[in-house]
Amino acid sequence: MTGTLTVEEEQATYQFLREMNSWTSCHSVSPLSWDIAVKFLMARKFDVVRAIELFHSYRETRQREGIVHLNPLQEPLLSELLSGKFTVLSVRAPTGESIAIFTAKLHHPARKNSRQAQHTVLQALFYLLDRAMESIDTQRNGLVFIYDMGGSQYNNFELELSKKILSLLRGAFPARLKKVLIVSPPVWFRVPYSVISLLLKEKLRERVHMVSVSELFQHLPAHCLPESLGGLLPWDPCSWNCLLLPGKGGRPDPLDELVLVLGGSICQSVHRPGPGGMTLDQLKEFVDSVGRHGIYEEYEEIRKEHPEGTFNVSLTPVNRDRNRYGDVLCLDQTRVKLRRLNWHERSDYINASFMDGYLQKNMYIGTQGPLEKTFPDFWQMVWEQNILVIVMTTRVEEGGHRKCGQYWPLSHGSAESYGAVTVTNKATENHQHYKQSTLELSIRQGKEKRLISHMQFLSWPDFGVPSSANALNCFRCAVKKEQQRLVQDLGSNWKGPLEGPPIVVHCSAGIGRTGTFCTLDICMSQLDHMGTINIRQTVQRMRRQRAFSIQTPEQYYFCHRAIIEHAAS
Repeated sequence: MTGTLTVEEEQATYQFLREMNSWTSCHSVSPLSWDIAVKFLMARKFDVVRAIELFHSYRETRQREGIVHLNPLQEPLLSELLSGKFTVLSVRAPTGESIAIFTAKLHHPARKNSRQAQHTVLQALFYLLDRAMESIDTQRNGLVFIYDMGGSQYNNFELELSKKILSLLRGAFPARLKKVLIVSPPVWFRVPYSVISLLLKEKLRERVHMVSVSELFQHLPAHCLPESLGGLLPWDPCSWNCLLLPGKGGRPDPLDELVLVLGGSICQSVHRPGPGGMTLDQLKEFVDSVGRHGIYEEYEEIRKEHPEGTFNVSLTPVNRDRNRYGDVLCLDQTRVKLRRLNWHERSDYINASFMDGYLQKNMYIGTQGPLEKTFPDFWQMVWEQNILVIVMTTRVEEGGHRKCGQYWPLSHGSAESYGAVTVTNKATENHQHYKQSTLELSIRQGKEKRLISHMQFLSWPDFGVPSSANALNCFRCAVKKEQQRLVQDLGSNWKGPLEGPPIVVHCSAGIGRTGTFCTLDICMSQLDHMGTINIRQTVQRMRRQRAFSIQTPEQYYFCHRAIIEHAAS
């Protein structure tokens, strides 16, 4: 397939694979193939960022609908594929598009098994569209989707099923959707125009046409339409779909492994622009209108939302004493897993969570301040995750209370061994609001060495939040510059995302100041890139990965104030 791409498209494909396969390697699953990469890139005109977003949207949709394995030779999926309810025609439109048809009147769900029937329809939809999109011509030329509602009753149509189908077409499937032709829609579907307007983006709504059978010929010639729609093509969905079935024994869907291993949409909460974003002026107006009290009330609404996911591993007896605080636990779905170095090790647990950043998966690892007993675990994680920068937003002691263990050597030239990792302090620089240490990590008696930066913010008071956001904003800029510098120093040795490996961020519990720092970084990155932000949405997404991030209403209000102050400066 390489020869069919331009030089620019090949470069985009290499970039997509580099970033995506860094992500798959973090989760110990097989890398994506070149063909899969091209399919997702084609659907987004080789815009790498949008193609990555599409990939995760596709995978998350399959997870949400429970479509984790597609075996077309097993029932009930086989019968569904041969029923003709959904089919891909054997001909193409004059401009090269593939033509797919869903015939609503052929859908006869039993009331008792309506949910199972919906599930089977969606399985067939995913399977057949996936197979159709394996063609490079279809990827290039796109897809025409015909939703034939002629002769259907409400129970054939099933509003919830149709919403799911339209949502899939909206942006969760790797196809260039050229047209959606809704044939003979009933009055209750057309007036008001709510189903389409609510589900489809404006750009896609322009491609949606509600037509009668006779009007269908304005979009497609008779030889491209089946007899059931007044065309010349003999209606033979069983034969058409059989061409897309595998041979005996089948073949596994190459994406099944990703859906199975990473099952649960909780894991993915990449921060990207969404509805409800505010410009800076709108944010100022909002804060001025609702005041501190209104921001506190908004935080209280967020706080009442129960975490999605489970905490089973954190609560097992062998792991409980590895948590600094008994009520600050890790979600099973996003926790960082340590490699078991010895066969007799009973746990791979560390109180640390992968957290997505702005347009980047796993940009941070949010973790608690290490305990003395977990120092080796902490440094093992730093080594295994290829960490370059550690951000510490607390002091070891504050107000007479132990907030964190002294997990790195303080004085220049001193060295400490923590399990398999030896850490040597190579240099320390004192800045106005933070201290930066250059640390050398080594394993195997010094045969493998790395340099990382440890950056400790010192201007957070014992209680509350900083009186001025300027110091923390400057510290954030220093952290990003240091990460960028160290990634550049790696050169061709770094094969992962352009922004580098995750940044470890911790305070004492790993949710309050840690969540505040990450919220500011995400929001300011989006503000710089798009000119809009959504602080509430950012915090809600973050809490799906590091539960209870942003610990107090003061921290939530501080995020609003810090962004306004940053923009003003």
